[in-house]
Amino acid sequence: MAYVISNDCIKCGTCADECPVGAISEGADKYEIDADACTECGTCADACPSEAISLP
Repeated sequence: MAYVISNDCIKCGTCADECPVGAISEGADKYEIDADACTECGTCADACPSEAISLP
């Protein structure tokens, strides 16, 4: 099950920079995680300054 980004996302880009598989891209309102590419490593959640990333 892939991580998800909540509406608490501040669009700083830290998660995308830290993702080792490039599964995160900028969306219209927040960053988005490609569920098919996510390896559930948790690096993005650890790096997120607004704690907007979690497992569903």
